Amino acid sequence: MRIRPVGTRAALVDVPPGTGARWRQALLDLVADGALPAPDEIVPGHRTVLVDGISPSMLAGVLEDRQLPDQATTTAGAVVEIPTVYDGADLSDVAVLWDTDVATVVKRHAATDFEVGFCGFAPGYAYLVGMHENVPRRATPRTRVPAGAVALAGRFCGIYPTASPGGWQLIGRTGVDLFDVANDPPALLPPGTRVRFVPVDEQPDPARRPRVRETADGPAGITIVRAGALSTVQDGGRRGAAHLGVPRAGALDEPAARLANRLVGNAEDDAVLETTVDGVTFRVDARTALAVTGAPATVHADGRAVEWGVAVGLRAGSLVNVGPAISGVRSYVALAGGIRVTQVLGSRSTDTLSGLGPPVLAEGQVLALGEAAQPPASVSFTVPRPVGQVLLHLRVGPDNEWFGADAVDLLTGSTYTLSTDSNRVGARLTGPPIAWRTDDEMDSAGMVAGAVQVPPDGQPVVLLADHPTTGGYPVIGVVDVADLAALAQAGPGTTVRMRRIGG
Repeated sequence: MRIRPVGTRAALVDVPPGTGARWRQALLDLVADGALPAPDEIVPGHRTVLVDGISPSMLAGVLEDRQLPDQATTTAGAVVEIPTVYDGADLSDVAVLWDTDVATVVKRHAATDFEVGFCGFAPGYAYLVGMHENVPRRATPRTRVPAGAVALAGRFCGIYPTASPGGWQLIGRTGVDLFDVANDPPALLPPGTRVRFVPVDEQPDPARRPRVRETADGPAGITIVRAGALSTVQDGGRRGAAHLGVPRAGALDEPAARLANRLVGNAEDDAVLETTVDGVTFRVDARTALAVTGAPATVHADGRAVEWGVAVGLRAGSLVNVGPAISGVRSYVALAGGIRVTQVLGSRSTDTLSGLGPPVLAEGQVLALGEAAQPPASVSFTVPRPVGQVLLHLRVGPDNEWFGADAVDLLTGSTYTLSTDSNRVGARLTGPPIAWRTDDEMDSAGMVAGAVQVPPDGQPVVLLADHPTTGGYPVIGVVDVADLAALAQAGPGTTVRMRRIGG
């Protein structure tokens, strides 16, 4: 058994192909028996299981000499049938690849006993294993694949839960609803589920329930007057649903968000507003307390300047304006009682990748506030984080074998700049490209925040809070979580350096 460290608080366990879901269940059984501490996430891949939230050494000690699943046998239980219209745009191309005709492709696909090996890419997106034929991805991905599309890539089959870009070969469509937060579990096809596709002549387009859009979970508290470039609600993030393809989300600059909450007497993980670059303006309905941290900005209440970085009392009806960031990128606005939008899978965070949680703030939106738990801090302050070159401390691995001997030296010895394409999903760096040893495709594996992925163009990407739960690009190293706040406050063009730490 090979266990590869992923930073200091996660590890990848290499498992036989197709057994990831059974390994996940076996690990959950160890947790239930008290043999293994409960991790934050257990995320199966095709040949790996990511255990996030436990040190690699502790995991290795628990798993040593234990008998765990080693066969890719189909699990018992009911089969989920997926009614499918086989009319996909790439169906004839797949027939050519398989050296047969369209009717035979449909017959083979419908006769295959599939099993969900793992989920990733988007909430409810299941990677189905069981095919023997190989299907290469499209040379040029589509900019939009419709929801419900049934598609093939490699030896996997998948169904797109929502409309999104994609490079898989489309062979059909279905109307099933693959992800609904009102269900338990919310994913129709969690890891380990058996699946069969049933040919049908026609069916309606996917009938999807609207995502949870209501934002008031209690009395009205504030009304958004100016939303800013990208303002969202963020808390401590979602945990325990990564195996269903659900990102964690949460505040990018966690220390700043926690400090803002402490200043107004909230729990550290209560929901706050996260602004981007140009702030936000809102009106409060009742007396409350306010604190703004993160990127320094001018703050005004009813036109009067109030202090940044300390707790400030507000009267009912006050108009609060948090101005553009003076330095840095993201400011955090905490109000006594916390923002009380509806929880989705245990969190009030907006996930910009999947769309889960409350929508991005818009003019006229009303957000509820909870009741203040305790008086605001009487004396506290925050020191702005300097904005300049960002230094990231890097622990090498887990995919060392994908890179040449000098790859880490090139990465840590070079200067990179933060790209304008960076967002809450990942910080894209521009600089000397890091080459792969091979042109092969890597099997998707679980990902953690801070992982430095290297796509085929060699330009590193540091994954942030809204990153996909699995990824198919090799990870050269993992950035220390303590450094991610500085990266969250770095603007495009910022110089980024990496320094190797650990073994």
